[in-house]
Amino acid sequence: MAMKRAATSAISAFAASSSQISGSSTLATRHLHASAGSKKIVGVFYKANEYASMNPKFVGCAEGALGIRDWLESQGHQYIVTDDKEGPDCELEKHIPDLHVLISTPFHPAYVTAERIKKAKNLQLLLTAGIGSDHIDLKAAAAAGLTVAEVTGSNVVSVAEDELMRILILVRNFLPGHHQVISGDWNVAGIAYRAYDLEGKTVGTVGAGRIGRLLLQRLKPFNCNLLYHDRVKMDPELENQTGAKFEEDLDAMLPKCDIVVINTPLTEKTKGMFNKERIAKLKKGVLIVNNARGAIMDTQAVADACSSGHIGGYSGDVWYPQPAPKDHPWRYMPNQAMTPHISGTTIDAQLRYAAGVKDMLDRYFKGEEFPLQNYIVKEGQLAPQYQ
Repeated sequence: MAMKRAATSAISAFAASSSQISGSSTLATRHLHASAGSKKIVGVFYKANEYASMNPKFVGCAEGALGIRDWLESQGHQYIVTDDKEGPDCELEKHIPDLHVLISTPFHPAYVTAERIKKAKNLQLLLTAGIGSDHIDLKAAAAAGLTVAEVTGSNVVSVAEDELMRILILVRNFLPGHHQVISGDWNVAGIAYRAYDLEGKTVGTVGAGRIGRLLLQRLKPFNCNLLYHDRVKMDPELENQTGAKFEEDLDAMLPKCDIVVINTPLTEKTKGMFNKERIAKLKKGVLIVNNARGAIMDTQAVADACSSGHIGGYSGDVWYPQPAPKDHPWRYMPNQAMTPHISGTTIDAQLRYAAGVKDMLDRYFKGEEFPLQNYIVKEGQLAPQYQ
């Protein structure tokens, strides 16, 4: 109930600010409501190849196409799906001038730059199948009067569960033991010298939105000392439920933490916020989990701190750019437990964000509003977390 009230408060603030902007702005909005006739919808998703047919619920890939192809085409709309999104000659670039809706995911993002927005004369709606729309130039989208929306809440459980798993993997020094088994070795000392219990450790989350709060709730049974930093203090009921303590000053919180979890969106303010100087202030041997966005971290500063041992372990599934190039330094730094961007794209999450995309497209065709919490840009106004 407390979480619901907090979310409602944030939505109300967004609604109020949107109302103020729309009442005074001269912005030439590209009206969201679809005009009559066929619409060109382009979806950009990762290619699954041989895995596409292994699970009929695997809808988040290019082959699965969110499971909405038949529905869209039965209504006379054109639905183009591709994984080819980079460079001037890519498949996506061919459709930019005349598409009406572009759907992308954080897992295989189509970077929507100001240049692409300028070329997309018919574009009205940018949808994120999942959570996190930082692959879009949101200021350019707002200036162009576009609507940007995502399926808020669709994969928060998936990401929070994944974060808890990564914390345990790092704390228990799990991966070296697993690698020993694969390589035929047996050296208990090689793992045990840096394996610990989670109980009694101080865990701090940078950001305590939907995912951060779910993580805190899941950590409470481990009897950790829980801290959180956010721009908004939790409802007292929820704070009491999680047992987490609010830390207004981020730089005062970080040196207290044995484990730091990044749960803040990528904005102009958070880009590169964990640079060399801030990392140096962290406790030596700190463990970091980042399923938020790779660009929140200074890439080389993280790699250097892992090599020196100042960061005792780093795990996450977000990189910049994505897909990560083969020479990305995080692939080769010691004490890392990195994966491709998978935490929010479980089959359960895919079904939720596919249903959310279908619902918003249906509302778009009917000229109806989206659920307010799904808007990232509405009538020229950015959602509070991106301001």
